[in-house]
Amino acid sequence: MTTEKKEPEEKTERSEPGAAMKLRGSGVIIHRRRRRRQDDKVDAKEILTDEEMGLKNEDSVFVWIDDVKRTLEEKVGLHQSFDLVFREMVFGGKRTAFFYVNGFAKDTVLTDIIMRLTYLQREQVVPHALKSFLELYISHIQVAPQDDMNKLVESVLVGSTALFIEGETSALVIDAKTFPVRSIEEPDLERVVRGARDGFVETLLTNVTLVRRRIRDPRLKFELLTVGDRSKTHVSIGYIQDIANPKLVESIRDKIKSVRIDGLPLGDKQLEEAIIGKGWNPYPSVRYSERPDVVSAHLLEGHVILFVDTSPSVMILPTTFFHLIQHAEEYRQSPFVGSYLRWVRFIGIFSSLFLLPLWFLVVMNPDLKPAGLEFLGPQKQGSLPLLVQFLLVEIGVDLMRMAAVHTPSSLSIAMGLVAAILVGDIAVKTGLFINEVIMYMAVAAVGMFATPSYELGLANRIFRLFLLCSVAIFKIPGFIIATTLWLIILATQRSYNAPYMWPFIPFDAKSMLSIVIRRPVLSMKIRMSLTRSQDKTRQPNKEE
Repeated sequence: MTTEKKEPEEKTERSEPGAAMKLRGSGVIIHRRRRRRQDDKVDAKEILTDEEMGLKNEDSVFVWIDDVKRTLEEKVGLHQSFDLVFREMVFGGKRTAFFYVNGFAKDTVLTDIIMRLTYLQREQVVPHALKSFLELYISHIQVAPQDDMNKLVESVLVGSTALFIEGETSALVIDAKTFPVRSIEEPDLERVVRGARDGFVETLLTNVTLVRRRIRDPRLKFELLTVGDRSKTHVSIGYIQDIANPKLVESIRDKIKSVRIDGLPLGDKQLEEAIIGKGWNPYPSVRYSERPDVVSAHLLEGHVILFVDTSPSVMILPTTFFHLIQHAEEYRQSPFVGSYLRWVRFIGIFSSLFLLPLWFLVVMNPDLKPAGLEFLGPQKQGSLPLLVQFLLVEIGVDLMRMAAVHTPSSLSIAMGLVAAILVGDIAVKTGLFINEVIMYMAVAAVGMFATPSYELGLANRIFRLFLLCSVAIFKIPGFIIATTLWLIILATQRSYNAPYMWPFIPFDAKSMLSIVIRRPVLSMKIRMSLTRSQDKTRQPNKEE
């Protein structure tokens, strides 16, 4: 375009928007006018006309602003959704329009851009308006041209701003966006006595930045994918290029790309089910973490991490059973203290699994009591059978846990007093329960809450209920068969081709020693074999 004609300006004076249908093969553009009657009642199930369907599926950018507006009316519901803004302005004699979502637009940046553009003269933007705007006059660090209307709309719905220029078949995407986000604070499920107090939030870019701050390796990669035909949820794959196994990265990438779903409103949990497909198995196949330091440590081990936008937790792959029972607190203390804390946690987890079933088994078979432990067992019988008492107490603990989550903090103490004193104490005094059941159930509950992985704690509770029922029905054979079946299920489970019970099954002595004892940092010279990392050395030579 070498000269400016008055025809575009005449078209801008039209009182009603026109819809343009382009015939790319012949270069002919047919304009059709359609008056929209606002006072007519439109049926919600009205069938779209050919024109409306064509505009809804249109993927090109029209040269006329009125036609762009008409396309957006059919494509995204412009003038129906109150938060979609189409701001028309004239810069240097060129008619333009900003299209953005009101809640996402960073108004300070866009205001600065508009103020700069208001000083433009006609000769500054003619004949190549798009190029002039892009290279000279839009003072922002992230601006890119885009000629696909569908991608333009997707960028705007993500938070960017589109700038349409009349006479151009492309628009400019300005990445000036802001998201409602809570402040960065320590996650509730992974608190430590000493250490960093920052945790992930619901904004993808913030979470990636928290990890990038800890690992400043140029080979740290964050690939961005989109999942969900309607939600268009952003998913980021994080890995260190020369450490992570490329086959693992490729497998995860292919799995995510193959997901066919309308949306991921629940974020990472729905993505996990979509790519893992473990069915009804209660044991978690991935590790969730809300701590950037924990995620960074796994990246250096060769793991792959998955960020899902709007989710404050990050998935770590592959994951074993022993990954789920480790906590950052162990590495914030000295190796001796860290090992002690780890063993205390192991005892708590073991108690949450087997303490109640073993006591129940001994009560049902008094001959199994070891010498000196004859006092084990109830001193008096309750009104209900022991198995019924166990089940009721299990359900009661779950109710208390759910009530604690949904109770406001100002009322949580009162709720605890009601549950512990009024319900528990009165239930024992009336003879419904016996003291030993309440005591052993309390120990098992403490062990469950001491499990670092919330998902693993819930899965262990399901297994404990199954073990109690097996003992009640089959006694000693039931305990042995149920425990063996549990070990077989865990041993045959895999997390992205990684054995779930590694390094116990298959047995790896050095790695098992690192699980049992929290070794000093400098003594861990080689990365674990689980991830099959490319660079197995954790302490590079000084010459490198």
